[in-house]
Amino acid sequence: MQQGFKVLKSALNKTTPFSFLRRTLSSSLNSATNSCEDLENSVLVEKGTNSRVVILNRPHVLNALTTPMGHRLTKLYESWANDPLVDFIVLKSQNWYLLLTDGHVFPLFVLRLSTGKIEECKDCFRTFYSFVYLLSKYLKPHVAILDGITMGGGAGISVHGSFRIATDKTVFATPEVLIGLHPDAGASYYLSRLPGFLGEYLGLTGDMLSGDEMLACGLATHYSPNASVPLIEEQLGKLAAKDFSVMESFLTSFCQTANPSERSVLHRMNTLNKCFGHATVEEIVDSLESEAARTKDDWCISTVRKLREAPPLSLKVSLRSIREGRFRTLEQCLDREYRMTLRAISRQISNDFCEGVRARLVDKCFPPKWYPPCLEQATDDMVDAYFALPDAYEPGLELPSSYEKPLPKSLFNGRVQDMVP
Repeated sequence: MQQGFKVLKSALNKTTPFSFLRRTLSSSLNSATNSCEDLENSVLVEKGTNSRVVILNRPHVLNALTTPMGHRLTKLYESWANDPLVDFIVLKSQNWYLLLTDGHVFPLFVLRLSTGKIEECKDCFRTFYSFVYLLSKYLKPHVAILDGITMGGGAGISVHGSFRIATDKTVFATPEVLIGLHPDAGASYYLSRLPGFLGEYLGLTGDMLSGDEMLACGLATHYSPNASVPLIEEQLGKLAAKDFSVMESFLTSFCQTANPSERSVLHRMNTLNKCFGHATVEEIVDSLESEAARTKDDWCISTVRKLREAPPLSLKVSLRSIREGRFRTLEQCLDREYRMTLRAISRQISNDFCEGVRARLVDKCFPPKWYPPCLEQATDDMVDAYFALPDAYEPGLELPSSYEKPLPKSLFNGRVQDMVP
């Protein structure tokens, strides 16, 4: 427990994303090798007066999800969809309420990819992408309490719901590019809808946002101090709220406004948009380098370093994915991300995903040997291969057609423009 607290503390102090991921994900191997782990204890359910509370209960691995947990979540949510006794659902996590689901990457690599069990990897991604889609279509209020680390797939199972409460303990990131993958679980959809080119910045650098920053840019719908979360949970347990407006009024009465600090990246939106608004990764890097040379600004210098350390091909694939996401539905984004992920784990185009996990999470040797090693060698043909349409031998993601229409509620409000000087 003490070690877990140190991990959380380091994340809150804005450590480098992959150093945090390494410390976090390395602890998941022992759990992944324990096939006897109690599934029902991994996903707990509590009954409120008119609600169900889902609790991710694997605090020893920061609540990293497994494929069986994904199947259980899907069955639970489907069973409650038409249950007249269930007005709404609350999602939280045990111990610091952490929501970190990309912890499945480490055991995926060690136990499946390295032994050729690629079908198990596909099942894992299919399961969670399908659950994300189910969540986005859910017609009952869904309240995710993000009182801790919300990264990668953890964002996917929360951000696509109707209500997201961030706190002063929240740490959000989409760090997949740092291990040779791309922002997934619907990330190309929600990142592309953030104000300006903030989504490109977050997706390409893996940088972290705090809870107040999540509220400011629309990733969170509400904000509350960590100390107030127990009271909110207690009152939610007594609430009757079939209607979204009732839940909105309730959460607004218990939550408060929050303003990011002066050091927040959200106060750099003019520079961020100027640099990340370019059409190519090469142009983005050149613009940042020019800005860094002109201003000697620490943020520009550190952002260039992050991009130089990331796998060139993943940067180009991720940028195109986010840009395409602006003009696609969530269903289309999930289907495309699934195809892209299959190409990444197949290693037919590049070995970057396996190399990134091996170097940064398994062997912990720096730096990884990316292929191709530089942006100039990451060709358009290689990028295009990630976006190729499915064929008869590898069908795309088949999402359920029985779900109801999308929620009549906008996911993002783009409020960040109002606070930029």
